[in-house]
Amino acid sequence: MFQACAACHSVIPGEHLSGPSLAGIWNGKAGTVEKFLRYSNALKSTDLIWDEATLDKWLSDPAQLVPGTSMTFTGLKESKDRQDVIAYLRAVSEGKAPSAEPRRGGMMMQSGKVDLKKAPPAGQVVSISHCGDTYTVRTADGRTNKVWEFNLRFKTDSSKEGPFPGKPVIVGAGMQGDRASVVFKSPEEISSFIKRSCE
Repeated sequence: MFQACAACHSVIPGEHLSGPSLAGIWNGKAGTVEKFLRYSNALKSTDLIWDEATLDKWLSDPAQLVPGTSMTFTGLKESKDRQDVIAYLRAVSEGKAPSAEPRRGGMMMQSGKVDLKKAPPAGQVVSISHCGDTYTVRTADGRTNKVWEFNLRFKTDSSKEGPFPGKPVIVGAGMQGDRASVVFKSPEEISSFIKRSCE
């Protein structure tokens, strides 16, 4: 049942995704996981302790337990499903949970995050230029991709799975394959990497 949570939460200590790592939350105060900076003010201002009763209410309907929470999860309606997740989180916190197997091989990590340092040449960006409404992205495999500016996103990943500094990676997206994200190590790299050129 934890797979429903794994898209946003890791159980690896210190590995934060959209949501905080859940590695050691058992009996901890809500909104206090170290180095997670995206808590809502509503959750940070509660006095909730993550025990079985609180987690059961939270997993049932987070917005009802903490109005104003930024967690968009609609809840697990079946009590057994909630109890399974609670038992798993307790086992993780106590170091008794079985090791999670990676869901996919290759560049994927246990949490499902891509290890961008292992990007193949087709994903390694060597230059980006902008002309009119088009970005031209050149990759280490010698290919050139032209992308409408509205469909190219610039992101950063400062985690250990992020790209090497100065070595952004392009990741495809969109059902039609017409969208992509270029991921940089830090925000400062973005504007200095993109050149205005209509060649």
